[in-house]
Amino acid sequence: MGGRALPTLIALILAGLWGAGLGFAHWRGHLWFLDRVEATMTDLRTLVRGPAKPPELITIVAIDDEAVRHEGTYPLSRATLARLVDTIAGLGPKAIALDLLLVDPGAKDNDEALARSLGRGASVIAAAAVYPGGEQWTVAEGEGPLARVPNAERFLWPLKAFSDAAAVGVVNVVTDKTGTPRFVPLLFRAGDRLEASFSLRVATMAAGGDPEIAPDHLSLGGRPIRTDIGHILPLTFYGPRGTIRTISAATVLEGQLDPGTIRDRVVVIGATATGTGDVFPTPFDPILPGVEVMSTAIAHLMTGDGTVRDQYVRLADAGFAAVLPMILVGLLAWRRNASGLAAIAGVVLIWFVVNMTAFSHHIWLSAALPMAAAIPPAILFGAAQLWLGRSRAQFFATQSQLLQRVEAPGMGEWLARHGDFLSDPVRGDAAILFIDLSGFTGLSESLGPIATRELLNSFHALVDEEVTRCGGVVTSFMGDGAMILFGLPEPAANDAFNAARCCVGLSSRTNDWLASLPASTASRLGFKIGAHHGTIVASRLGSEGRQHIAAIGDTVNVASRLMEIAADHNADVAVSDKMLDVAGRDCALFSSGTLKGPVETQIRGRSGSLAIRFWQSARTARIRP
Repeated sequence: MGGRALPTLIALILAGLWGAGLGFAHWRGHLWFLDRVEATMTDLRTLVRGPAKPPELITIVAIDDEAVRHEGTYPLSRATLARLVDTIAGLGPKAIALDLLLVDPGAKDNDEALARSLGRGASVIAAAAVYPGGEQWTVAEGEGPLARVPNAERFLWPLKAFSDAAAVGVVNVVTDKTGTPRFVPLLFRAGDRLEASFSLRVATMAAGGDPEIAPDHLSLGGRPIRTDIGHILPLTFYGPRGTIRTISAATVLEGQLDPGTIRDRVVVIGATATGTGDVFPTPFDPILPGVEVMSTAIAHLMTGDGTVRDQYVRLADAGFAAVLPMILVGLLAWRRNASGLAAIAGVVLIWFVVNMTAFSHHIWLSAALPMAAAIPPAILFGAAQLWLGRSRAQFFATQSQLLQRVEAPGMGEWLARHGDFLSDPVRGDAAILFIDLSGFTGLSESLGPIATRELLNSFHALVDEEVTRCGGVVTSFMGDGAMILFGLPEPAANDAFNAARCCVGLSSRTNDWLASLPASTASRLGFKIGAHHGTIVASRLGSEGRQHIAAIGDTVNVASRLMEIAADHNADVAVSDKMLDVAGRDCALFSSGTLKGPVETQIRGRSGSLAIRFWQSARTARIRP
């Protein structure tokens, strides 16, 4: 972990900075490119939360298809609207709101009649804001509580006769890329002129007091209304069309309505007839009438049951954006196995539960922002980890291949799995073989370096193949000879038996190899093999940077000296009687070739004698230097 600590720390810092940067931009309201993702996630959360019961404070009087058939024309005449307002006003509503743009003059008598009707009670009519380039939402930077209020080019105002008789509010809403209304601006401005929204005018009239404006919220009737950037109010839809109590204007005009649906309520009059075009897609309904959108905003202002998304919620979003990518990157660095993935899944699940729980309690934590903050760093860091892991795996695979080439086959794999193998000396019984080419030194002087190398490579290859086949280990190649050990990495009961088989195999293959060489070369070469069994001490020798496996002891020395004795007696193999006893009468040295002895023989450099046997292959032609 130490070697990865610095890169991991750098990755954590970069992930945190990325998330913090996105969080700051979100807090300032500049992550518009995430709006579509956020809209989709908001719709899903809204559907999961399900429909809600609206407050019993608002009644919609719909100018629907029935009302159009009743009057025979659309839009309804101003005289009909006047009768509609008068009928509703006679039932004692808190306020009457016309979600209709009365910007074009009609018949003078009818306009005067409607103006008189509006002036008899608490009424609000609609205006519209016109934005530069048709953009519905423009945020102006600056200081002060109104600096980020939407700045319109101008207002589309109702006729003066109507605006003198009733309060006026702006009906624009803020839609996302899908056309779904997500917010209702509560304040609008065009230059120095500031106007309230239609929903705020209606709620203010119903509350009986003017709103107080603060930098991050409004107060209505002493109750704070937490708003988003630019004093916009998030919308939370109660359900599909008709969820808010709706009655037909035809029912009102015919005098058939229940007075209880009007008394002490806010009555919002708006068009829902087919073809009017004032509809919006929402999570619950693809064609929710605009009058129901306005009524939803009015209900939020009157009851405070809307979703909260203000600077503090955005600050919490920024915190999630900064912390979540660091957690995921940290978990990726900690574990890249099943437990690490489970921990990551657990963190994501916790975040999802927190996000969904907050949304269910009307707190709109962003879903798109933490995703945008966490996914890219996690993917990049994960990809980097995979790349580094693959590079590391390739490095170790290459090292393993090199180790297999340097060490005996199987020994490299054993060392890879047992890193402490022979870190402390190990005493045990083993069979030791030495093989050496006789006459090679003189021959090499005439062959030259390239031919000498090729000759040695072919000899080493056959030794390695035969030893591997018999289950032994070539502990070292010493020029034109080799030391072979049976008993590493783990001793076995048949080590001596396999060593005897290897003696016969090496003799046969070396004779064949010599016969394949040019006569001028073969005539100058011979070989001898010494074999002994006994106690050895095996260990790793060398410095921390370079070590090798070595076997030492009297057994090793005797096996080496037996090669000389084999050459003196013109034998292929000189083997101790002790090794043959351990190998058994069924070993290859008894069943093939000619085995002579035992002969008590003095070993150079060793006191006492040793019983030696000499083995000769059945080959009749044998050339010795």
